[in-house]
Amino acid sequence: MSYKTTDGLMRHLRENGIAISGSAQKRQLINTGYFHGYKGYRFFHHAGNSLPFTSYSEIYATIRYDAALKSLLYGKVMFIETAIKNIALEAILTKARSESIQVMCESVVSSYRNSPLGASVNRKKALQQAKLNLQNSIQSSLAKEYRRGNPKIAHFYDNVNYTGVPVWALFEVMTMGDFGFLLSCLTYNVRDDISRRLGLNLACDTDRQLVYKYIYMLKDLRNAIAHNAVVFDTRFRSVDPNRAMRQCLQQEVGLPYVNFKTIGDYVILVSYYLKILHVPKTEIKSFIREFEKITEDYVKSVNPIVAAIVIHRDLSMRMTALKAYI
Repeated sequence: MSYKTTDGLMRHLRENGIAISGSAQKRQLINTGYFHGYKGYRFFHHAGNSLPFTSYSEIYATIRYDAALKSLLYGKVMFIETAIKNIALEAILTKARSESIQVMCESVVSSYRNSPLGASVNRKKALQQAKLNLQNSIQSSLAKEYRRGNPKIAHFYDNVNYTGVPVWALFEVMTMGDFGFLLSCLTYNVRDDISRRLGLNLACDTDRQLVYKYIYMLKDLRNAIAHNAVVFDTRFRSVDPNRAMRQCLQQEVGLPYVNFKTIGDYVILVSYYLKILHVPKTEIKSFIREFEKITEDYVKSVNPIVAAIVIHRDLSMRMTALKAYI
């Protein structure tokens, strides 16, 4: 099997209509990689939707734009995850009146036994299966962390004076996805309590699903950032927003639509959470302005056709509405 040197890759790019030359761009290609960089950023959403780049400088600008988005969003998403975990933890402990994981699973997790009134047999069985899956996920997580010697977990198993790992320690090691699954397994009353503590818009969330649905949406973003995957075109999205997820942001922010097909919608979701978590307005607006700035800088760095594909035409209007809401 043949292979290409960096110089060979540069010739290959030029043969395919991408202007690239000089030691500076050669170094950029080396540092960002042909497959991770060029192959990863040459399309929008899917491989069949190629971006009409004419120079490597545009590709490199897109890579840098993506990196700037990751830097901007990561800290905010981590803050939101931590805050929601703490709020949910307090609600769960209050309802369960215990820090025992077993008591939590028996008292505030939905099952066949405590299913909603009028639930069908199939629905009851589905809830029971979800509970069993949750318990298995919890034990797998604890076993993995104990095997790794994580002191947050090993401390409890290696001390004869403790009878088990408390719920609050479990929350410290849960992934964002596992946390979302736990929230989805809670009884309606507990999800309602957490939703009210957070200040979510309940008018469009009769089933109290927003509390975990939005976590799943943010989990996709967080994982893409953490694993250095592409984020600028939201190809990381694994779930479609349901009606409540769309209506909540439309009503709260005053938007004609929300679909999470552009990174701007994730900026809107993050800003919404920062607001309901009582982050100062100045900090949230600074976050939005930084997003606008790096986006404006990107638009200036690529040809208008590329910019029109990557940046949705109504982004400016949506950011104006978002700042007014904040």
